[in-house]
Amino acid sequence: MADPNGSLSRPESLSRQIYATLREGIIRGQYAQGSRLAEQRLAEELAVSRVPLREAVPLLEMDGFVRTLPRRGTVVSTWSLAAAHDLFDLRLCLDVGAATYAARQVAAGASTELLAAALERSAAGAAEGDRYRIAQTRSAFHDAIVDLTGNALMATLMRPVSGRMTWLFYLTAEPGAPDPSVGNSQLYRAITSGNERVAEAVAYARIECDRRESLDALRRIGVE
Repeated sequence: MADPNGSLSRPESLSRQIYATLREGIIRGQYAQGSRLAEQRLAEELAVSRVPLREAVPLLEMDGFVRTLPRRGTVVSTWSLAAAHDLFDLRLCLDVGAATYAARQVAAGASTELLAAALERSAAGAAEGDRYRIAQTRSAFHDAIVDLTGNALMATLMRPVSGRMTWLFYLTAEPGAPDPSVGNSQLYRAITSGNERVAEAVAYARIECDRRESLDALRRIGVE
């Protein structure tokens, strides 16, 4: 994260900090879809050398935030209706499976404390009305479901999906839209019931609801 003077501190991995800063900037629209991320300009803007910046770019590309194109360099990815459908189709595989396995863990006695805390943060984010906070906490709730499964491989696979979800949730947030924490509460109750089939059905329904609302919102802002 940037310090008060505008430069990046070094503790963690500097490339990871750059990744996080650029990721947030892309989600918030500071770096527009389809725009070129000029290396020299970014290095000056973030007050870093080009080496850690070059290390951050592949992380962004792996998570679907940028693409590297011949003769154009690094370009911010662009959303399309097809890309949104692809994301939701993948969620039907991963998120539904995660909800099912999380319910199985609950039935076996696993603690739901962290999932409950993620739900509370989701509700608090919705109450604040900050689009980025809402998008973050929405995705974090789904991350907590994956964590509850205890499946490390699933958590690894979900990381880029979670990032894209945060971006899409931010992009499609609209005034007066249904409170997303309500859907999260439904899913929470299904998972904590310990009934795998109920969790599976509710997760599937929530994803298709998210798909419909997101695609409608994308069409309203001119995405094709």
